[in-house]
Amino acid sequence: MRVLVISDLHGNWPALRAVVARERVEQVLCLGDIVDYGPSPVETLRWVRANATFTVRGNHDTAVAFETTCGASPEFRRLSEETRRLTVPMLTEDERRWVGALPLRASVELDGRRVALLHAAPDDPLYQWLPATDVDGWRRAVERVDADLILVGHTHLPVILPLGNKLVVNPGSVGLQRDGDPRAAYAILEDGVPSLMRVDYDRRATIASLAAWGLPPDVEQQLAAIYETGRIG
Repeated sequence: MRVLVISDLHGNWPALRAVVARERVEQVLCLGDIVDYGPSPVETLRWVRANATFTVRGNHDTAVAFETTCGASPEFRRLSEETRRLTVPMLTEDERRWVGALPLRASVELDGRRVALLHAAPDDPLYQWLPATDVDGWRRAVERVDADLILVGHTHLPVILPLGNKLVVNPGSVGLQRDGDPRAAYAILEDGVPSLMRVDYDRRATIASLAAWGLPPDVEQQLAAIYETGRIG
């Protein structure tokens, strides 16, 4: 079976569209943060709702659904607050209810492997930031997860991390990269074997939509720079 794993789409429809156009898959797994930051939350959310086999809720999804804080780091806090202010009224009440009702964890079986879906690290699947460099921390975290393959997002940093008989896979971010590579990041599971993937997309289209969105100029400029470079600052 060929499965698409996506996370941290962040309302970037051109990026998601490029991923979808490139891949032919039998299932789609979404690890959350569908909205916030990007100027096309409606198109992005509706595609996920119509096409993802399983979706879990991220911290930015929670913030949009319940109009609360997303717990963003200081360098992203204002970007999140200003874009969320514009995102919330774009979604229907039904769409916000759907996002708010998404589970924080999901378990599936694919190609004979037990697969866990989370947005963040297992101890707190909404907010826990656990970098792949903290191998001991991940080893402790996955001890309590009844799965062979653990799919997580949140950090926007793609990685495949083997931990004994378990494997952690972070596909990276489709919509807002942080590792210096501005291409959309995702993962493919081919018969249960993960591969990290990248595809270029029309960043000019995303930036043009951003410019028409009505953000404060400094927020617009910061986000545009991230789309262009794949990093903040």
